[in-house]
Amino acid sequence: MKKRIIALGGGELKSRETLKIDEYIAKEAKARAGERRAMGLFLPTASHDCMPYYNSFHKIYTGLFDIKTDVALTVNRDWDEEKMRAKFEKADFLYVGGGDTVFMIEEWKRTGMVELIKEAYERGVLLCGLSAGAICWFEDMYSDSVIEGEYSMYRGLGWVKGKISPHYNERMLDFDEIVRYNRYCAWGVENCAALEIEDGTPVRSVLGGGKVWYLDGTDGERVKKTEF
Repeated sequence: MKKRIIALGGGELKSRETLKIDEYIAKEAKARAGERRAMGLFLPTASHDCMPYYNSFHKIYTGLFDIKTDVALTVNRDWDEEKMRAKFEKADFLYVGGGDTVFMIEEWKRTGMVELIKEAYERGVLLCGLSAGAICWFEDMYSDSVIEGEYSMYRGLGWVKGKISPHYNERMLDFDEIVRYNRYCAWGVENCAALEIEDGTPVRSVLGGGKVWYLDGTDGERVKKTEF
């Protein structure tokens, strides 16, 4: 069973900026579901379980694509592993919303939800996410999670090798300098673009107006950029 991730660099779900990518996700979820009605489970942990965010997800995926949705809430509430596991077992894809990436990973580890996510991933449930939900799977991620507006590299879950920046079109100059100075190779995913990963290996881009870039700063003089 292939392990798949679709990592969206950014864009507003509510205003349908990522609609082309959402349509692709819905198609893949329906293919996995077969004769069943597909199910999407939304994880708003990074936004501290913001329910309007889930409502936007529901309006898009149920209203436009006829996919049943549910939400996994953990922040400031009792953890019921049995009920949460039942939600995960019904899901054809998980969609991780944007927000505070470092908080999200810590909350997942605190509750044990990270194990449910990993189990779903291993059995072929498609993992999707935007911004925080895109970068959390990588070894290292460029984020301002700790102090808003102050960007640094943080450790991710490490399920995908490498380094990544979301919103690359907005953070290009700063991130390129980090990549060059440290002689990194990294991914830059713009808003309204997604990087698709199979079994830990990036395989294609899914574009809805933005671009995906592979960045090579290993010579220390400049960053070589390749559109993926």
